[in-house]
Amino acid sequence: MELPKISKPALRALNSINVKTLEDVTKYSEAELLALHGFGPKGIRILREVMDEQGLKFKNE
Repeated sequence: MELPKISKPALRALNSINVKTLEDVTKYSEAELLALHGFGPKGIRILREVMDEQGLKFKNE
């Protein structure tokens, strides 16, 4: 599934680790994503909301 609407810096951060879909996000923990330059708590909140709707989880959850 496509990534939700998030900020450009957060999108660039995800692209830098080759994350293109919500399924790709499940390979990473919140901490790993927060460690990326340009990715912050708001990005996690947005991803979590959409992932919850799809029954997906971050790694280690």
